[in-house]
Amino acid sequence: MVTAAGPWDSSGQRTAERDRAVALEHTGGTDHGRGPGGSGASSGSPRPAPSAGAVLTGLGGAAAPGGVKAAPGDQAALAGLLDPLLKDDPALGGHRAAAVVDLTTGKRLYGHDGDVPLTPASTTKIATAVAALTALGPDHRLTTRTALEADTGEVVLVGGGDPTLTARADPRGLASLRTLAEHTAAALKKRNLRRVTLSYDTTLYAGTEVHPIGGNENLARVTALMTDEGRTDDSTAGPAPRASDPAAEAARTFAGLLKRHGVTASAPGPSKATSRADTLATVASPPLSDLVERMLTNSDNDLAEALARHTAVATGKRADFEGAGAAVTARLKQLGLPVRGARFHDGSGLDRTDLISADLLTGLLAEAADPARPQLRPVLTGLPVAHFTGTLAGRYTEGAAGLVRAKTGTLTGVNTLAGTVATPDGRLLAFAFLANDTTDAWATQSALDRAATTLAS
Repeated sequence: MVTAAGPWDSSGQRTAERDRAVALEHTGGTDHGRGPGGSGASSGSPRPAPSAGAVLTGLGGAAAPGGVKAAPGDQAALAGLLDPLLKDDPALGGHRAAAVVDLTTGKRLYGHDGDVPLTPASTTKIATAVAALTALGPDHRLTTRTALEADTGEVVLVGGGDPTLTARADPRGLASLRTLAEHTAAALKKRNLRRVTLSYDTTLYAGTEVHPIGGNENLARVTALMTDEGRTDDSTAGPAPRASDPAAEAARTFAGLLKRHGVTASAPGPSKATSRADTLATVASPPLSDLVERMLTNSDNDLAEALARHTAVATGKRADFEGAGAAVTARLKQLGLPVRGARFHDGSGLDRTDLISADLLTGLLAEAADPARPQLRPVLTGLPVAHFTGTLAGRYTEGAAGLVRAKTGTLTGVNTLAGTVATPDGRLLAFAFLANDTTDAWATQSALDRAATTLAS
């Protein structure tokens, strides 16, 4: 169904949502430039998702057809709906917080302890995304290169902090280690070099590579050089076994690829490319906008830690866990967001000592919706779609499918949800619900989903 729906279109809708909107005589959605019949639907296709208000248009309050309208000021009515779900439900544990904001006006429509920082789990990635996009820009790419030390003949594989660098035969739009090896071999042959000493450089990052939670299938060692996120199976998302030393493994793979192109390399070891080294070849990741969408949709912990470190590098902070957290905090503070009490000890939210308030999360979403900040739009378009994509694919089987788009967060005793929802009358709201000290993850998740569905009804 996701394949039939197609990619995000220019208004922030899936093409299936557009088809449903037409069936309901609502406007909105475009064809993503693919012309007539671009939705890919056929007579035997499943029914499309309910129409969702366009994320990318109408945020300035314009009354264009299909645009987003301002929310009414009946906060008491909204409280009457949400209080029983968010204040009274024991499934939400010992500590809970919530905030709802109209993305057109910025008006806060609902709040319960919205300024109280709680453990956010993976909704931390929303903050990481905003910080990285403001520090680097949506067109920034992560570059992996090879360099030749002219005085020693040493070839250095220089990690650029791209965890999506792939060694697979089909790169699927990602930076390819195979392409880098091919171009490096060609450059070496032009210099009549067919036997080289190979080293690898991971010095873009500093500090420990091991996340505070220790070894975990949810995250590889945080290093500036790896391929396929250090995965040792064929997976592209979710938990997976990881290489014990992703950088060394990537360098060994690279040596094997060079040999296929007629260049023999020594067993690689760690080193650092000097400023005198000549660049032989480079490969670049997809733009940061794409990486942010992938990080949010798949809740990609490896990308989250990489983007937090790149934020540190771009802003002059030390590229370790502490420096990355300080860099994210500083970027959000510059945006005027309520960072008091916030704590970022990683970029992924796996660290239980992270703290974010519901007000900060809705503030981040409001920044992403601001017409004056188009560079932040990937934060909205990357949010998982209810019952369609990412970590929401198996949720919202009724009612709010296609209408709620949100980042999930789950740790033991922690369940969070933050995102956007399109209301039946075309309003676009941001919400953040956080529940800590929970005992039944399934019941808590269902309670949060009911609250989000209420906003869509």
